[in-house]
Amino acid sequence: MAGKSSKKAASIDMTAMCDVAFLLLTFFILTATAKIPEALPVDTPSSTVQTKLPESNLATLTIGGKGKVFFDLKGREVRIRTLELMSQKYGVEFTDEEKAKFSLMEGIGVPIGNLKQLIGMKTAERSKAGQPGIPKDSLDNQLTDWVKNARIANNEANNANGSKEELHIAIKGDAKEEYPSIRKVMDILQDQGINSFSLVTGLRGENF
Repeated sequence: MAGKSSKKAASIDMTAMCDVAFLLLTFFILTATAKIPEALPVDTPSSTVQTKLPESNLATLTIGGKGKVFFDLKGREVRIRTLELMSQKYGVEFTDEEKAKFSLMEGIGVPIGNLKQLIGMKTAERSKAGQPGIPKDSLDNQLTDWVKNARIANNEANNANGSKEELHIAIKGDAKEEYPSIRKVMDILQDQGINSFSLVTGLRGENF
């Protein structure tokens, strides 16, 4: 009686597939950009329509945390020039290294006198620093000067490039923030003749 031939278990060579998987994983890791935490996270009001903000010529005023206001500005050169103008106004000197670091930072929410200390921190430390917000009271209205000098710096940069585009202002307010806090910021803008600005909202479905 002839012996039965033993059956061998079928096997699949996964080497090529593993190589492809690791190549894709490596690609995504190397090309991914880490999200920098917002200086002042806010829950924006919902809207069924959302307008895309410009990538340049933009200053954003973020309002949250019981009326705190943070200031952010697009463009490294414009940021540096704005800081130089604020330095002249308030007599606070900044080194070239500090200016370079400031040009890469997210929004700020400290008085100008505390800005050097904030610049010296690491990114993770800034998000935990408990920034009190930019002063906007009648006796110390630094927010007005940040907006004013940002507009000057933006115009200087655009004139050098042959552009006449004005600085666009966006207000990003927390949905739970009281209206008087947002109204005060609007009044500061209108005092400078800025009557056109964007209100940042979160997109939601029409059926919600």
